[in-house]
Amino acid sequence: MSKTSQYQTEPKLAFGTYEDARAMIGHHGKVAFAESEINWPAIKLFCSATEDSNPSYWDPDFAKEQWSGIIAPPGMMMTFMLQLLWRPEGARATPFLAFDVPLPGDTLINVSTEAEFVKPFKVGDHINAYDTLADVSAEKETRMGVGHFVTTVTTYRNQTGEVVARNTNVMFRFTAKRES
Repeated sequence: MSKTSQYQTEPKLAFGTYEDARAMIGHHGKVAFAESEINWPAIKLFCSATEDSNPSYWDPDFAKEQWSGIIAPPGMMMTFMLQLLWRPEGARATPFLAFDVPLPGDTLINVSTEAEFVKPFKVGDHINAYDTLADVSAEKETRMGVGHFVTTVTTYRNQTGEVVARNTNVMFRFTAKRES
């Protein structure tokens, strides 16, 4: 039994210039694979916690008629890609392209997220996802500090390669203002 956690809480950021970052636009990050396939017990647990009574998640007959089987709530999208915090051979790092964009600034905050659902997540689907760098803004000064807005698009696919969802995320990478 390990006495230390394998989970890393501090991201390792790449540093560089705005020009370096702009040169990465269109770059795809590594493909990450879900730890397990989408399963009905996890769906029921999520729906129980959120008190979601949609029969598409609970009633196999209804779901079969509507969707050809039980589907997962859209709110579970990011849950599917969570990596185990510990494993005997060592934890896997979750690839996150925004950390690899070379920019000044030592702090990242999430600004916005927008999801597009192309088709339902179904029980049995084995999801994989990858990030694409969509944009890096020119330097902006905010009340929090000076930095750049970094936009990534995460594409979620099922085991046959079909796109099931996209998530557009904007983060602000900045150097925090220091109190004088």
